[in-house]
Amino acid sequence: MSLIWNKLIECQDEIISIFDKNATEYDEPGLAHYNNDTWVNRVWHNDHVRRAHIDVVDARDSKGLWMMHVCVFPVLNNDGPIYGFDVISGKSKMTGAFHDFSASSGGEDHPMIQGYKESVANFIPSKQRELPEWATNIFTDKMLAAGNVKTEEEAVAIIELALDNLRAYFDEIGEFTGFGDRDLTIASQNYYCHNQQQNPHTPRTMKSLGLNEEDVDKFCTNMLFPKINTL
Repeated sequence: MSLIWNKLIECQDEIISIFDKNATEYDEPGLAHYNNDTWVNRVWHNDHVRRAHIDVVDARDSKGLWMMHVCVFPVLNNDGPIYGFDVISGKSKMTGAFHDFSASSGGEDHPMIQGYKESVANFIPSKQRELPEWATNIFTDKMLAAGNVKTEEEAVAIIELALDNLRAYFDEIGEFTGFGDRDLTIASQNYYCHNQQQNPHTPRTMKSLGLNEEDVDKFCTNMLFPKINTL
């Protein structure tokens, strides 16, 4: 077992613990289809968070890779940001790690986003990943985007930032319930989902990990970043 994988499994367990402590797990229609021996999908909600999702593909034995996606959306009358943390890792390095508090209806000047920016101000990745247009459309200018993370020190720093900010997210998000315009929040969150769905790397990587191609296509459209139906 690699050191980085050990840290990431511990991170996964801690994220689930944070979700369990702060929210209630529920059965989202259709999501059970995307759970098996190597693929985990679970969701939670509470009075302030409409969807907290963790998605893990554990292909360490078959492909030598491990992938995790975490995303938390506030309820529709809350103008707080969207929490995101994504990692893909081989045995000896994280090939990519991404973390942000992305604007919803409260915009980039939202106090929680300012707090996020302060939290990552002193972290400088050894290799900064360049972001495509779909990403710059929705992520802040202080998004953590690290590539080729080989050292335990850097990996632990990224994980601790993501976990500390997830705890802070749940501590603070309730303060902003009632401050969001529902229609603007729907439009903002759907814009975020639309741009995330433009990312070609996620479905490509998931298919390369051995997941069924048709399942991956449906999952990335309907489950990973589901838009809110306004009809």
